[in-house]
Amino acid sequence: MKNLFRKKSVAGILQEMNDKNLSDGHQTLNKTLGVRDLTAFGIAAIVGAGIFSTIGKASADGGPAVIYLFLFTAIACGFAAFAYAEFASMVPVSGSAYTYSYVAFGEIVAWIIGWSLIMEYAIGNITVAISWSDYFTGFLHSMGVHLPEWMTMDYLSASKGFTAVNKLIQSGKDFTQLDSTLQDAYHAFQLSPTLFGYHIVLDIPALFIITLITWLVYRGMKESRNASNIMVVIKLAIILLVIAVGVFYVDTDNWNPFAPNGVAGILKGVSAVFFAYIGFDAISTTAEECKNPQRDLPKSMMWAILICTVLYIAIALVLTGMVNYKALAVGDPLAFVFEKLNLKWLSGIIAVSAIIAMASVLLVFQMGQPRIWMSMSRDGLLPKAFSKIHKTYQTPSFATIVTGFVVAIPSLFMNLTIVTDLCSIGTLFAFVLVCAGVLKLQNNPNVQRGKFKTPYINGKYIFTIALIIGLMYSFIYEKANTMAFIKNESKIISPTKLITSLDTASISKLQLTINLFDAKGFDAANHDAVTYLESLPENKYHSFLKTAGLNEQIYTESGWELFKHKIPLWIFFISCIVLALLSFKYNYSLIPLLGLVCCLYMMSELGISNWIGFGIWLLIGLIIYFSYSRKKSKLNI
Repeated sequence: MKNLFRKKSVAGILQEMNDKNLSDGHQTLNKTLGVRDLTAFGIAAIVGAGIFSTIGKASADGGPAVIYLFLFTAIACGFAAFAYAEFASMVPVSGSAYTYSYVAFGEIVAWIIGWSLIMEYAIGNITVAISWSDYFTGFLHSMGVHLPEWMTMDYLSASKGFTAVNKLIQSGKDFTQLDSTLQDAYHAFQLSPTLFGYHIVLDIPALFIITLITWLVYRGMKESRNASNIMVVIKLAIILLVIAVGVFYVDTDNWNPFAPNGVAGILKGVSAVFFAYIGFDAISTTAEECKNPQRDLPKSMMWAILICTVLYIAIALVLTGMVNYKALAVGDPLAFVFEKLNLKWLSGIIAVSAIIAMASVLLVFQMGQPRIWMSMSRDGLLPKAFSKIHKTYQTPSFATIVTGFVVAIPSLFMNLTIVTDLCSIGTLFAFVLVCAGVLKLQNNPNVQRGKFKTPYINGKYIFTIALIIGLMYSFIYEKANTMAFIKNESKIISPTKLITSLDTASISKLQLTINLFDAKGFDAANHDAVTYLESLPENKYHSFLKTAGLNEQIYTESGWELFKHKIPLWIFFISCIVLALLSFKYNYSLIPLLGLVCCLYMMSELGISNWIGFGIWLLIGLIIYFSYSRKKSKLNI
């Protein structure tokens, strides 16, 4: 058990990096990056799918008040950035949170975080590749080029959409009234070719862009840097143009109400908004290619977060001011609002810039993952091939090629929502451990420090008082919701979720019951069961379900089925209490403490299914560690 927590020293890591001729023949990487290049990489990673895609859904959920969620997420990432910057200054090598955890906690934790980073970068790039494919096919469509739907969509979305559409049509929904995404999924599955009875649905454009970006990253850091800088300049120019033009079309009436769905609506978009920020940590994976990493890495992280936060807030205010927030639940919100206002020329420019922006995100992520694998390979935790440096291009060649396959194959089949949440939870877990690492090392006088250190503020009183105030607010002003959470009171599901969970016979029976219950209202809803049920006030909806003859277990969540979704929040609450107690004992620094708590809270908002998926991924990693890495580790003496 002691060997599981064997650590690497900062001095040992630095000595290893200063040795140009490592004993196993590994070469060093080419040092070409300065503050401007690193900041551009950060902007390239952050300004992508978030501002061109997920910002729409977050705005639809939270209304104009979604800017508060951007601020909260930026502050949380800022806290984490301080921790990253301190470690990057202390240990200026490739490896990011993996290497930092090796110093702070030991090998087993380092492996876990390295394995989760592999998922973060791989899943993140799958997500962005799918979003890029959506914009690219939309751009081709506007140019008169129409690719078959089965070539532009993943299998999971197509098959699930096909099933959902059939049930909704049976419930009385007209196909033309369905969401365009569902219509596309239905057509993709219905019209797809079959092989041995299996439908062939593949996202070919996603495969194309990943192949292209992998080739660029393979060729070298200088080429990647130049491409990134050009793409950043183009997309920043387009975003500023959108803000400059859009501000003249803002109707302040659209900002009223500012928070239509309250705090719950704002927080509903936490996954989408946080996904918009992930990527600043990818800067730290380029430490070995920085001219002065101890000075430049901390500056570039802060600049990237600050610039992107200002852009996100400005864009959110312009979008929610131009159209009603409810209309923004689309995959391409920027292009959508200008097309709706008959500014199609600008809509086309935005589509092109989105293609460029997302390609730059792919570039940074596809560049980060091979360097994580390279660091783990250097430590013996992965085969030596992963740390092989190309003699001409001075890049981790084998790891880059493997990364291409790891990202390209799943992008053909995986669903966008699934991969977004998995990417977010993996990233947040990394942030939590990096913040915890700073807290663990703060009282260790034997650790060699870098030039940058997080400003120290004793957090034991401030954090504890904030925790007490939060609890008081919950029990005084949100007493009903708080007690329902604690008592695990049953919850009635939404009409759409109800209909899609029923079989054919049950849907027909429900339609008959609605007709008997309120024939006039059912006629007004065009015999659409979902539309009718959604039109009912909450109390009437509940009473109707009780009299409809349905089993209560069908339309309610209760017991374990309800409690399991609350487990992440219970973990968060218990962790806060433990951290408050530990902060009194160890005088924890406030900034990394708040970073840890904020990131842990955002993890708790992602839902139990994502925690389970992440847990399965970590379990696979632990099997690999105990069967191979533990024995091959260079610390295994």
